[in-house]
Amino acid sequence: MRHTLSFRRASGWLAAAAFSLSVTAHAQPSDSAMRTALEAARNHEWHRIDQAAIDGHVLEGYVEYHRLRSRLPQAEPGQILEFIERHRGAPVADWMRGQAIARYGAAGRYGSLLAVADGEPSGTERQCHYYTALLGSAPQAAAEGGRALWRVGRSQPDACDTLFDHLRANGEIGELDIWERMMLAWEQGETGLVSYLGRLLGSRWQEGRDAVERLQRSYADITRVPTCIGPECRGSGPLFAAAMHGFIRADTEAAMEAWRKIAAHLPIEERHRHAIEEELAFYSLVRDITHNMDWVDEALPRIGTTRVLELRIRHALANRDWNDVLRWVELLPEDTRDDSRWQYWKARAHEQLGDQERAEVAYARAARGRNFFGFAAADRIGRPYSLNLERSTLNDSFRDEVAQWPTVQRTEALLRIGEEGLANSEWLHAAATASPREVRALADYAARRGWHARLVQTTITAQLWDALDWRFPEAYREHFLYWGQQTGVDPYLLMGIARRESAYNPKALSPAGARGLMQIMPGTATLLSRQLGISDPGPYGVLDPELNIRLGSTYIRDMTNRYRGNRLAAAAAYNAGPGRVDRWLRDAPEEFDLFVESIPFRETRDYVQAVLSYRVIFESLANGGSSEGVAMLSQAEKTVRYDASLLARN
Repeated sequence: MRHTLSFRRASGWLAAAAFSLSVTAHAQPSDSAMRTALEAARNHEWHRIDQAAIDGHVLEGYVEYHRLRSRLPQAEPGQILEFIERHRGAPVADWMRGQAIARYGAAGRYGSLLAVADGEPSGTERQCHYYTALLGSAPQAAAEGGRALWRVGRSQPDACDTLFDHLRANGEIGELDIWERMMLAWEQGETGLVSYLGRLLGSRWQEGRDAVERLQRSYADITRVPTCIGPECRGSGPLFAAAMHGFIRADTEAAMEAWRKIAAHLPIEERHRHAIEEELAFYSLVRDITHNMDWVDEALPRIGTTRVLELRIRHALANRDWNDVLRWVELLPEDTRDDSRWQYWKARAHEQLGDQERAEVAYARAARGRNFFGFAAADRIGRPYSLNLERSTLNDSFRDEVAQWPTVQRTEALLRIGEEGLANSEWLHAAATASPREVRALADYAARRGWHARLVQTTITAQLWDALDWRFPEAYREHFLYWGQQTGVDPYLLMGIARRESAYNPKALSPAGARGLMQIMPGTATLLSRQLGISDPGPYGVLDPELNIRLGSTYIRDMTNRYRGNRLAAAAAYNAGPGRVDRWLRDAPEEFDLFVESIPFRETRDYVQAVLSYRVIFESLANGGSSEGVAMLSQAEKTVRYDASLLARN
C-alpha cells in the first residue's frame, strides 16, 4: 500500500496548510541556513547545523530525515513511524520507511522491520528482508514472496540468502525450482549462476546437467539429447525452452528444422511450447525467413501474441497482400485491433480491395485517434483532426490556496536553495499520489510558474492525456519561431522534435550523451557550430536553450534539404541518422504510410509518428485549439514516391 498526499486527508491537509500559512505570516527561517544545514546533514556534520535558524522552515523535515537515518538501525520503530506520520505526503516519509526496512533487515531486527513496513516494499533487497521477516509470523506469504524472488535468471542480492536458504531447507524451493532457475540463468547468459545452481542438484538431474553441457557446445544437438529430463520429465520444458531460446537467436532456420523434428515427441507443458513457438515465429518474421512462413501462418492463430501478429501484418503490408492484412488484423486482441493504427490499415486494405464502404467505416474509427494514423485517416476521408482537447479552469481563490499547499511550498523552497533534483522528486511524488482535482491544480501551478519540463512530467505521471495545453506548453516559443524562420524550417516541427526528444527539459542528457532540448550530440554540436562560424559550445554550452534550438534547427534544415524538403524523412534521419534513412528509401515502398510502417527500427517508427502528430497539436494550439487549416503533411509529402528519388543527391 502507498501513503497518499497529506491533503487527501482533510485533517492532515488542513493542519499542514494552517502551519504553512502561519509560517508565511511571520519572518521565514533563512534559506541560506537551510542550504548549509542540508549539506551538513548529508555529510553527518551535525555541528554545522544552526537548528534555531532552520526551526519552522518548510524543509526542516529533510534535515531531520538525514539525522534520523543516521541513527538506524538503532533508532526505534516508534521514532520512524512518528516521522512518517508527521511528514505524510512528502517523499521523505517514503524514503524513511525504505531506509528503515533496509537497515533493520541488514541488522536482523525483523520485528522492527515489520513494525514500520506497509506491505511489500519496492526494490529486491528490501523485499528479501521483508519476506525474511515474515518467515516466523506469516510463513505462507513469506514462501510465496520468496519463490517469486527466486524465479529470476540472475543473481539476487546477498540479502536474499537467508530467505532462500530457509525455503530450500523447508522444501518450499525444491530441485525443480532450482532447475527452472538454472535454465532461466542459461537463457540470460549467467554462466556463473548456472554452475552454482547445477551444484545444488542431486543425482537425479545428472542427465539434465549433461544435456546442458552438450547444448552449450552445440545447439544443433538438441535433436540428440534425451527428451525426458528430471523426475517425471518435469525438467524437459525448462531445458528445451532455454535451449531453443539460444538456438533461435543463433540460427533461426536451423532451429525451425530441429523443432519440426522434435516438437511432437516432447513431454513439455503448453507454456513452454508456446514460448518456443512464439520466439520461432517472431524471429522468422524479423529475419524474413521465407522458408519458415508456411509454418508461421499455420501457428499464428494458436500463438496469438500481439508482437508477432503486428509483425505479420507489417510483413503483409510490405508484400501488398491486402487480404492477409485483413486476416491478421482480425486476430489482434480487441483493444489493440481498435487502435487507430490497425483500423487505418484495415481501411487501406478494404480500399485496395475495392470495398469503399467498409474502408470509410474503418477510416472513421481510426480518425477518432489523436495520433499519426488517426490524423492520416482523417485526411483520407476529409474530416477535421480529433484533438479531444480538455481544458481546466481554476478560480483565483483556489489558485491562492494551491500556492500554500505544503508540497508546493517545499518544491519552491528546494528550488530556492538549488536542489532541483529534490524539487522534482517532491513535485512528481505529489503528482503521482494526488486526486484528479489536485493534480490539475498542480499542473496549473506549474504552467503559471513556467516550469515546462515539470509540467510535462506532471501530465505524464498523472496521465492527463487530453490536457494538451499542459502536455504541449508554449515553451521557448520565441526561439523556435525565430530559428525556424532563420533556417526555413517549420517551427512546429522543431517544437515536436524538442517535445519528443527531451519533454522540454533543457538539461536532458541521454545515455548516449545527447544533450539539451533537441538532444544534440557534442560532436554534432562541434560540426554545426563550425558550419555556422560560431564558437564550439562544448558539452555544457550546448545546454543553453536558444543555442540548442539554433543547432537543432540547423541540423533538421540540412536533413530536409537532403530529402527535397520532406519533413517525414528528415524526422526519421534526425532520430536514426541519414545513412540509415537513405538505405530505407532505396528499399522502401512508395507511399508515405507504407514507408513509415516499413521502418525497421521500432524506436524510429514511433519517433516519426510522434513528432509529426505533435507538430499538428502545436499548430492547433497556436490556432486557438482548432485543427482547422492544419495539415500533418503537405500534399507533396502525402503523394511523393518514398524511394531513392527522394534523395537530393542520387
